[in-house]
Amino acid sequence: MSAFDEATKLLSDLKSILASKSPNLVSAGLVLSKLKVLLTKLSFLSVSPSANTRELLLCRMFFNSANDFFSLYLLKGEILETGAQWSTKANDILAFERYISQLKTYYSDYGSILPPSPFVYPLLGLNLLRLLAQNRISEFHTELELIKPEEQTNKFISHPIEIEQCLMEGSYNKVWNARASVPVEEYLFFFDILMDTIRDEIASCSEKAYQSLPITDAITLLYFKTTEEVLKFAEQRGWKVDKLTKKILFEEFDIDAAEIPTSKVIRQTLGYARELERIV
Repeated sequence: MSAFDEATKLLSDLKSILASKSPNLVSAGLVLSKLKVLLTKLSFLSVSPSANTRELLLCRMFFNSANDFFSLYLLKGEILETGAQWSTKANDILAFERYISQLKTYYSDYGSILPPSPFVYPLLGLNLLRLLAQNRISEFHTELELIKPEEQTNKFISHPIEIEQCLMEGSYNKVWNARASVPVEEYLFFFDILMDTIRDEIASCSEKAYQSLPITDAITLLYFKTTEEVLKFAEQRGWKVDKLTKKILFEEFDIDAAEIPTSKVIRQTLGYARELERIV
C-alpha cells in the first residue's frame, strides 16, 4: 500500500472516531500522529504554486493523472483540518495554533488552484476567536486584514468580529449572550476561555472598586450560574469569604498610605518637556 493510500485510509478512520457521540480522543491522537508521519513522506511529492514546468512534470511522474496530482494537496489539507478539529475537542490550544499556521498556507497559496474547503471559514473564525480569548487583540486585527472584506460577512467570521466590537465597548453582557448563538459547537471551547479572561478583568476592577461584594451580586457580575462556581473562583483569586454575611471581602487598599514616586514622576515630566521642545 502506498503512502497516499495508507494516509487516505487512516484519515477515514480518524473521521469515524471524531464523528462518534463520545469520541476516543486518545485513539484519535494516535491515528493523527501516524498521519503526520505520512505527511512528511507525502511532502516529497509537493511543489509550490509557482513551480516551473520541469518540477511539475517530475512530480506528476508519480501520479497516473492530473486528478491524482491535485488529490495529494486535497488530502494534506484535509488531514490538517481534521487535526485542527481534533485539537479543539482535546483542548490543545498549541496544537490548534500549529495546524492553523500550516493551513493558512493552503488557503492562501493554493486557494486559486484547489476547490474551496467547507471548513475554511469555520477554522479561520475559530482562530480569530482564539486570539480574542488569549487577549491578543493586535494579532486578531492582523489576521482579520488577511481576510477579504466580502468574506468577513460570512457567519463564521462575522461572529468573532461582533464579539471583538462588544469587548471594545465593554459590553460584556452582549458577549455572554452571544455564547448561545455560536455558529458551531467547536466555538464554545474558545468562548469559555474568553469568558475566563473577561472574569479576570472584572475581578481586577472589582478588587479596586469595592471593599466587599455580596455573593449573589458576584454571581451576576462574574457571569456564573451557581454559588459554588463563584466560591471556587474567589478561592483562586485569594479572596476572603464571610459565610455569616454571605459577602466576598477584598483586601483593603489604603490610598493615604500609598507611596507616590515623586522623583520618578518629576524626571518623567522633565523628559516629556524636553521632547516637546525638540519637536517644536
